[in-house]
Amino acid sequence: MGPMDYESNSWIWDGVCYYPHLFGGLMLTAALLGFSTSYFSGNGAPSLPFFWSDFGIFQKRKSEKKRIRVYMDGCFDLMHFGHANALRQAKALGDELVVGVVSDEEIIANKGPPVLPMEERLALVSGLKWVDEVIANAPYAITEQFMNRLFNEHKIDYIIHGDDPCLLPDGTDAYALAKKAGRYKQIKRTEGVSSTDIVGRILSSMNDATDSKNHNETSPNGDSNKESSSHGALSHFLPTSHRIVQFSNGRGPGPNARIVYIDGAFDLFHAGHIEILKSARQLGDFLLVGIHNDQTASKLRGKQFPIMHLHERSLGVLGCQYVDEVIIGAPWEITRDMITTFNISLVVHGTVAENNPFASDSDPYAVPKSMGIFKLLESPKNITTTSIAKRIVANHDAFKKRNAKKVESEKKYYAEKKYICGD
Repeated sequence: MGPMDYESNSWIWDGVCYYPHLFGGLMLTAALLGFSTSYFSGNGAPSLPFFWSDFGIFQKRKSEKKRIRVYMDGCFDLMHFGHANALRQAKALGDELVVGVVSDEEIIANKGPPVLPMEERLALVSGLKWVDEVIANAPYAITEQFMNRLFNEHKIDYIIHGDDPCLLPDGTDAYALAKKAGRYKQIKRTEGVSSTDIVGRILSSMNDATDSKNHNETSPNGDSNKESSSHGALSHFLPTSHRIVQFSNGRGPGPNARIVYIDGAFDLFHAGHIEILKSARQLGDFLLVGIHNDQTASKLRGKQFPIMHLHERSLGVLGCQYVDEVIIGAPWEITRDMITTFNISLVVHGTVAENNPFASDSDPYAVPKSMGIFKLLESPKNITTTSIAKRIVANHDAFKKRNAKKVESEKKYYAEKKYICGD
């Protein structure tokens, strides 16, 4: 008996296993019918597989498990690794993750002006590796009408949110209806980062930059004052190897993979980063991203940078669906040894980058250029970390007022915080 025969008759063995008594009775009946037919007419009885295949109870059951669809919404303004980790946790509660991105108008009404417009926030959310679908212009509060739309039109099984309270201006819970319907699930908030925190870092770093222009920040012993609030004073994030593993793809390139390398600071991970990484990934089979350390970023861009420290920036890049692997603390200059070590086929760089007044005279891409494996990519978006920071500075009063309210709620959350199991 060949493999095909065994597969086509496997329903017989299912019958023996799951319906022994019924199967035995049918076997006896079929045997008697076969004997009588062959005895009186001389014709052989139909083969058992043909005969029994008409009984649906013996057809192999293909139990298809219903795919669980979960929904999570948010403003996702100044997208950071905390947002990414929330969506990672949400995806783990189901099979398909649908993400609602709150409209600009709803954010203004409930929180104050967003830093990033809807187009940029959509690009960031869509670029995450855990997101399957995106709903634009979602409401800030889960209304009954929108909840029914989620359940009926989008086939959502559960609505997800973090353990931190999400209150409307009138003090009511934005997810009260979902909880009442019994279709609400909670995840653990990612500690150490928030959009409020990042806005505070930016405002502080811009003040530091202004002060350094207006004052000579030299201590009596002649050393420059290198301490900056943007370099960790406002960051409460505690990086762990477990978190990095959670964000990692956990796989390397294939033996004949075309490996593309791109590097940068990737500070305040934004839509411009997403688009250039997408373009780079399309040029090969495996995208390796080098992330410069804090000292390199500060030396090249000024002491107020980076806004996010190395491990925060690494997680931001690792969450992108176009990225396969990162080098945490990549060197500024790309050497021949590095190209050989990582088997790099192509080195790319975007046309849009930060203005680097402190950059060294040496070309960091001299070696790949000499090897004929360097390509300058046209940047799809004209966005930089500095341009985003300037948006906040330009609306300094509005963001300072917004942050003052949010900082108080953040302090209250941390003061009343209790341990919640989760990751």
